[in-house]
Amino acid sequence: MMEQEDISKTFLQKDLLGKRDFILLILSVCILAIMVLWIALISSPINFPKGLIYDLSKGKTLSFLANDFQEKNIIKSPFIFKSLVCVFSFSCKVYEGDYVFSERQNVISLAWRIAKNKTNLVPMKITLREGLNYKEIADILSDKLQTFDKDKFLKIVDKSEGYLFPDTYFIIPGTSESEIAKLMKDNFNEKIKTLDSKIKTFDKNLLDVIKMASILEGEARTLETRRIVAGILWKRISIGMPLQVDTSFKYINGKTSKTLTIDDLKLDSPYNSYTNKGLPPTPISNPGLMAIEAAVTPIKTGYLYFLTDDEGNMHYATTHEEHVLNKEKYLK
Repeated sequence: MMEQEDISKTFLQKDLLGKRDFILLILSVCILAIMVLWIALISSPINFPKGLIYDLSKGKTLSFLANDFQEKNIIKSPFIFKSLVCVFSFSCKVYEGDYVFSERQNVISLAWRIAKNKTNLVPMKITLREGLNYKEIADILSDKLQTFDKDKFLKIVDKSEGYLFPDTYFIIPGTSESEIAKLMKDNFNEKIKTLDSKIKTFDKNLLDVIKMASILEGEARTLETRRIVAGILWKRISIGMPLQVDTSFKYINGKTSKTLTIDDLKLDSPYNSYTNKGLPPTPISNPGLMAIEAAVTPIKTGYLYFLTDDEGNMHYATTHEEHVLNKEKYLK
């Protein structure tokens, strides 16, 4: 009798152990499934938009942001994202700004950034060389800055040709077009102060000085040659002779001396320096300090003509006949 009871107890214990192991197995599977699901939901989508600059403008709610992030494949679960932002911020508050998503990030990292206003914006180094016109500047800025609106910028600086100072700028992505234009014009106003006394003692107004400097940027390279060319061009103006500078055509049709045709020289444009006398209606580029200095410190010579050979060397002439000979000799 005792043996039967012992056997029954043994089977009962084994049965209990079997059920417990089964329950533990089920729990383990459930926990594992939850962990896998959690990892899947917090990980970034495969098609995460790397390189995106996201404009989180004022007035957008956390709910809107979560849904928009999901639509743009930045996160997988709006619920988890919102919950984490609320935990990290203690108020479910989001901060406006431009957020850079240069690399894939999981939802925990993203929620922390939004809650703590970590935009990860790094200033872009953009060099704008001397002699670029405002359209060329707009093209460079458009290539470098993802959210830059070129058409908007062109409208803002339409009347600012000549005053967008060429320099190396460090611009934070998302900076507005008007702020960039102001930055460049303020830079011009600051840099021009170094030439203030020379400009004041020169007998031309600032606009004419900048117009001349914008021409010199395309016609000569060094300070000395630019000063000599400035003397020639100011002389041409004083005697009523057209400036006849090829660099003006770059502003009209993008052509250079080597690509100009006879028909180009007859183009009906107020910027055609062959058919119009005097300075162009506006500057034709944005000159640097060297060209501006050359414009107000011209070197007087007996020359009335000049040209640049293929190696960048300047050749001058006092008469048209000498100029024609220089063309035959130095231009091939």
